[in-house]
Amino acid sequence: MADLVELAAYLTRTRPDAVLGTELAFGEMNVTVGLDQLVSFIEFLTVDPLCKFSSLVDITAVDHPERVERFDMIYHFLSMYTNSRIRLKVAIGEEDMVPSIHLVHPSANWFEREVFDMFGILFSGHPDLRRILTDYGFRGYPLRKDFPTTGYTEVRYDEAQKRVVYEPVNLVQEYRQFDFMSPWEGAKYILPGDEKKA
Repeated sequence: MADLVELAAYLTRTRPDAVLGTELAFGEMNVTVGLDQLVSFIEFLTVDPLCKFSSLVDITAVDHPERVERFDMIYHFLSMYTNSRIRLKVAIGEEDMVPSIHLVHPSANWFEREVFDMFGILFSGHPDLRRILTDYGFRGYPLRKDFPTTGYTEVRYDEAQKRVVYEPVNLVQEYRQFDFMSPWEGAKYILPGDEKKA
């Protein structure tokens, strides 16, 4: 943990133009970075002798629809040399384009396509920004919090037409909400008929 505290101080001191804040949580370091300095800061993390975060583990996003900067882009890196991890966070608006880091980390190509497909976030300079997990004609972005849990269309194979057909979602029963409460704990709310107990 002391190493992470020293690293946080080092990054803040060395790259004040890029680092907006640092935080230690669950034995890992979170660094908030400005969008305009993202690529240069990732290059710095890769080549700096005290960092050596040469392995890109994952790229994802978090949707906060109530904020002006709706998304947090999240980058996870691993240093095989120091056996430590770092998480970068970049706040972006819905219309912002995130610079691609595929030239620094070639594996980012697939991660960025996944974020584009699930959240609709665009990456500037990406060589092949297409959907990767959903169908070509898919509408919407499934990991956005305003995406309906049932989706917009359903897909099935039609035996008569001998092809796959897309249809609007048709729920055969009322959509239900489950509380997954343990039956051993008892309900925290009043059920119909409980008023007779008193």
